[in-house]
Amino acid sequence: MNKIHQTLSQSIPVPEYLTEAAECDLGDVLFFDIETTGLSPKNSDIYLIGAAYFKEGLWHICQFFAENTCEQEDVLKAFSALLADYKALVSFNGDRFDIPFLKSKYNAFGLPDPFGQKRSIDLYKFVHAYKIPLGLPDCKQKTVELLLGINREDKYSGGELIKVYKDFLVNKDEDFKELLLLHNSDDVKGMLSLLPILNFGSFFASFGNMPKVSVRTDEDIEEKDLGLPVRAVKVSANYYNSLDGSSKQEVIMKLALNTELPAPLSANKLGCFFKAEKNEAVLRVPLFEEELKYFYSNYKDYYYLPQEDMAIHKSLGEFVDKDFRQKAKAENCYTKKSGQYLIEWDLVFTPFFKRDYKDKNFFFELNDTMKKSRLAMSLYASHVIANVLDI
Repeated sequence: MNKIHQTLSQSIPVPEYLTEAAECDLGDVLFFDIETTGLSPKNSDIYLIGAAYFKEGLWHICQFFAENTCEQEDVLKAFSALLADYKALVSFNGDRFDIPFLKSKYNAFGLPDPFGQKRSIDLYKFVHAYKIPLGLPDCKQKTVELLLGINREDKYSGGELIKVYKDFLVNKDEDFKELLLLHNSDDVKGMLSLLPILNFGSFFASFGNMPKVSVRTDEDIEEKDLGLPVRAVKVSANYYNSLDGSSKQEVIMKLALNTELPAPLSANKLGCFFKAEKNEAVLRVPLFEEELKYFYSNYKDYYYLPQEDMAIHKSLGEFVDKDFRQKAKAENCYTKKSGQYLIEWDLVFTPFFKRDYKDKNFFFELNDTMKKSRLAMSLYASHVIANVLDI
């Protein structure tokens, strides 16, 4: 068995999100990746395990390479001895492939399972959970590396290198060995380079942790710190003509993010456009200037006036001629109001308005109270982004 060790000189920032998930210090975390001759441990071999760890302020990579198939057990034992000193593991798709494969091999050779109660952090699972908001076509490691602008020297996949290893077993060509080691080393270093993507996790999680509040736009809004994911820095209105020539309006918000993103992020939904880079973002939301309806929930306490197309409370409706009034129903128990409105998906802002009773969209009035409130606009921006990104 060949053991290869290298020390990385470059500085690699580690998000707090990682150590929080690992529930231990960085020095207790081991990154690893395996290379095999197939997908099934029953009829394929493991020929290379690469690992990375942080020690004395530097990153180190250690690789265990089987010069022949008889050295599989030596590779497993060497990795087990290394693993014993760590509390948590980081892999890419390790929960579904690397760890089950290794466990099967340890069992086949009658060796003790080295994983025990160690915590496993699978970066693939993280990427897969946020595939849609990140706009990824797939969750492969190289795809994520491209998102982060990472260029790799290695041009081969693990599957393509199976033949290279089999050829190496025959002719012991050192160039083949270098290809195998380079691919594995790049996969391990690639995991370290992927760590900034965890900042997306902090950013996305902050939307799920938003306080459940409802703001009334017809009352004074108390300015307070809600720990929102974004903060409205500047808000303005924009008027433009659409492709069909019709006049449109929108609200444009310049935002400050609570987390610096490792790569640009953009999305659009229902006419809302979001684009972020580092710790700044721009959000564009349609502004509707029209007459909408406010529906009263206690319609049994109201009369509907057909000629005026509105509902009034029975305490007032008693003074209206019976020929000009009728008992209100849920679908016609409303008053109408003209104004400027913004769309919302949950009742974050009230009073809420609709175009008709069956309309699934909710709107609230963009009045002076809203325009003057930095908190309200920041809360609205957070609400829109969460829905645009589907988080």
